[in-house]
Amino acid sequence: MSERKTAASATEVANNPGQKPRVRERIFEAASDLFYRQGIRAVGIDAITSGADTNKMSFYRNFSSKDELVAEYLRAHVREYWDWWDGICAQHPEDPRQQVIDLFTAFRDEKCADEDRGCALGNAAVEICDDSHPGRSVITEYKHEKRERWRALARDMGAPDPDALGDALLMLQEGGHQTRLTFCGVEGPLSNIVDAAAMLVRCGMDPAR
Repeated sequence: MSERKTAASATEVANNPGQKPRVRERIFEAASDLFYRQGIRAVGIDAITSGADTNKMSFYRNFSSKDELVAEYLRAHVREYWDWWDGICAQHPEDPRQQVIDLFTAFRDEKCADEDRGCALGNAAVEICDDSHPGRSVITEYKHEKRERWRALARDMGAPDPDALGDALLMLQEGGHQTRLTFCGVEGPLSNIVDAAAMLVRCGMDPAR
């Protein structure tokens, strides 16, 4: 997300060669990149406006506060992530077991590239502890939805205890992001994440093994 232009700004640039994206889009793109690479609390409005080649007056014309901009940044990551998830699952719509393997394979290959800094929502959860912050509800809803999606896949597989299997898969994926940051990318333990997911599925489907 942080390394890409939004669809709207990319289209505008393509249709108007040489023209800068609108101020609001520049602010959002600059903030998204800075928040992801440097952290939300470390990035102030001065850095955002400098990165967007604008000023504070323009910032406040487009966003009521930094907190609201943070919430929008997080919502954009959520939309992108569910689009990614749905696209992976659509490849084998009637095979939830294969969907799990496909999700972990794509997670390893696509979501853990060299420039990856972990889960943007997970990173934000560490920094945003105040329940009144507009971004906190975005994080909470996203994580609950992700938990329910893993559990739903386990139910669709017919697991004897789908909630336990779903939670195990969730924790494996969540840990994968952090492992990527501390063990030199996909060459460390992350290289085994697909096999680990398959092992969890086998055990979850046959707890007596």
